[in-house]
Amino acid sequence: MSTPDLLYSEAEDDLRAAVRSLLTDRCPPAAVLSEAESGRAHDIALWRALGTEMGTAGLLVPDKLGGQGATAREAAVVMEELGRAVAPVPYLTSAVLAAGALLGCDTDQEAVARLLGALAEGRSVGALAVPLSTAAGAPG
Repeated sequence: MSTPDLLYSEAEDDLRAAVRSLLTDRCPPAAVLSEAESGRAHDIALWRALGTEMGTAGLLVPDKLGGQGATAREAAVVMEELGRAVAPVPYLTSAVLAAGALLGCDTDQEAVARLLGALAEGRSVGALAVPLSTAAGAPG
């Protein structure tokens, strides 16, 4: 059994640099504070730049479904940079959780493939909703 390589690859470092550069330009601390006080769910323009223009919304979605077919390592690189900047974007909920839940379904179904394509292109923002009855300690 081989041990995983914990060092970042050149591609991962390039992704980190690109995301960091975008966030430095478009997500300074004053903008984060302003967005938090705006009452909006997220910064739509920043999400469009990050998710659609840069393509990070579809990192985990396979190529054949409109995404980049990357791994969780690349998604983790993006999330590290988003956390560093406290970026007000729905990356975790949409590009990771919702996409991951849909990838667990039959992706040959037209509806699932269509939803994954919309998430990967950043045309839709996903959120994973689970019934309260499934929460730990909920009455059965």
